[in-house]
Amino acid sequence: MKRLIQFTICMLLTISFIHAQETLSTKSKKAIEAYNNAINLFGKWSYNEAEIEALKAIKHDNKFVEAYMLLSYINADNKKPKEAIDALNKAITINPDFFPNNFITLADLELSVGYYEDAKKHYEKYLSYQNIQEVNKKTANRNMRSCNFVMDAIKNPVPFNPINLGDSINTGNAEYSPSLTVDENTIIFTVRFLKNSNTYNGNTEEEDFFESTKINGKWSKAINLGPPINTQGNEGAQCLSSDGKILVFTACNRNDGVGSCDLYISFKKGNKWTTPVNMGGNVNSNKWDSQPSISPDGTTIYFASARPGGKGGSDIWKINLLPNGQWSRAINLGDTINTDKDENSPFMHFDNQTLYFCSDGHTGMGGRDLYYSRKDSSGKWGIPVNLGYPINTFADEFGLIVNAKGDTAYFSSDKEGGKGKLDLYSFELNKANRPLPVTYLKGIVYNSETKQKIEARFELINLKSSKVVYTSYSDPIKGDFLVTLPTENDYALNVSKEGYLFYSDNFTLSGNWTNIEPFIKNVPLVPINIGGTVVLKNIFFETAKYDLKKESYIELNKLIAFLKTNVNLKIEISGHTDNIGGKEYNQTLSENRANSVYSYLIDKGIDSKRLTFKGYGDTKPIDTNDTDLGRSNNRRTEFKIISQ
Repeated sequence: MKRLIQFTICMLLTISFIHAQETLSTKSKKAIEAYNNAINLFGKWSYNEAEIEALKAIKHDNKFVEAYMLLSYINADNKKPKEAIDALNKAITINPDFFPNNFITLADLELSVGYYEDAKKHYEKYLSYQNIQEVNKKTANRNMRSCNFVMDAIKNPVPFNPINLGDSINTGNAEYSPSLTVDENTIIFTVRFLKNSNTYNGNTEEEDFFESTKINGKWSKAINLGPPINTQGNEGAQCLSSDGKILVFTACNRNDGVGSCDLYISFKKGNKWTTPVNMGGNVNSNKWDSQPSISPDGTTIYFASARPGGKGGSDIWKINLLPNGQWSRAINLGDTINTDKDENSPFMHFDNQTLYFCSDGHTGMGGRDLYYSRKDSSGKWGIPVNLGYPINTFADEFGLIVNAKGDTAYFSSDKEGGKGKLDLYSFELNKANRPLPVTYLKGIVYNSETKQKIEARFELINLKSSKVVYTSYSDPIKGDFLVTLPTENDYALNVSKEGYLFYSDNFTLSGNWTNIEPFIKNVPLVPINIGGTVVLKNIFFETAKYDLKKESYIELNKLIAFLKTNVNLKIEISGHTDNIGGKEYNQTLSENRANSVYSYLIDKGIDSKRLTFKGYGDTKPIDTNDTDLGRSNNRRTEFKIISQ
């Protein structure tokens, strides 16, 4: 149930108001006695007994305004909002002006169960009174906007057809807080269950992480992630890095904890997770820190926190990975995202621009709704957009994630027809709420001679801005890698390891992408030996010219760094063309292009004695000249080790 008011507090304030009056609204001693009994029982959270006494008071005097008000507070705290609404309506009918706050209390109750027109009417009535508290006035105006939004949203629903993820994922227990790899082949989620049993019981519950992988398009039977991740305690909200190699999660009340709930981090090596480590006092506070989401480049973690210094309630914060490998202090995302209410459950999409989160402080269905905000190139967040009805309703919505393509969302719900308490669902996300589409590069790094799997460094570089947008390593045991490739840009890829020639590639992803296919490519790294050759795939020239384009500097600077690290190497730079044009023309063009690279390296401080250059024209094709792609591959610049 959405953001029920703290009715116990309301009750205490109301009682204070009533006691400030000379008399109660009844003269019946029996009614007053029952009323006082109800107050005492309510103060002990004995809701059912308190309700009986409040009803006795009303039976003794059916015009007893305070008794109806108290009955409303009891029912609200006892999670019976409709009964609470009925009782407060009766109090208002008896004496509308007895306590003006009754109208905002009633409106909040009506908003919590979806009585939007009634709620709007009662907010308007409350605002018509003079000398109302400023904080209540602010709340009433905000919730009025929510009522207007909701009534319009219901008239204009967005497509929404949730599909249960099935028996392999969902059980009779509660499944929630999913995380997904960029290839959508691994999902990790939280399960709440009875310890040592399959039957849920709130008194002996435990939370663990479970994992499922997609096989032939279907989810395998989820298995417990086991130690060292899962313990006898509770492991809560978590997130996977886009390549599935980093797990950041929440654990509470541990011996090494900084606050009540802290963030922990673990790394996957082969098929095993490292022992989780508390992320420390630079990241965690002495309050609640939870619900992490790691950016696709692995350099930023977004999370929810109730720490001091926020905008109010829980806020969304972020930490950045520093050059020294440490995490920065937490930074609040600011007023555009955070409000004086609660913001939580952040999910940064694989596009590294679109943030999904839930909030009860922005205009919405009346409480905790799902929103997204997209940051621009300067890092400024856009105004949050509500995902609309019926994705958002008057029931709680939280914990939504979106796949790399941006067309499918995953979330948890206790909607009717599920397998148990909370189940995981997916649905097609309407186009208006989609992030930028993303694809990926996936494969294995290995020694080209021995075929042994290799741990190597990956750098994905934006060719236009020259900025490194992703850095990672292939797995040290399995050699596998999974690199996120955001669309709408062109990228250079550099794979390197000491003792090997580096590998380069490029990906043209600018333009309008509607159906993105992933790149599946293994990377053979060539040991540094005489005769070893590297195709420099990120050296660019204008058509039929030999002037280096500025996008080439990224690759050339990588080559310079390689030569400075391996100071004894001598290399030949070679230029190659396709077979379009005459032999003499192609020979001259290839020589000039090789010379351009040669000259650049010398200008940047590489000793000319270590360099030679040669043009081969179209005499050494590596692909067919019968297709555009083949001819493109043949137009290339290479370097070869000639001495070491």
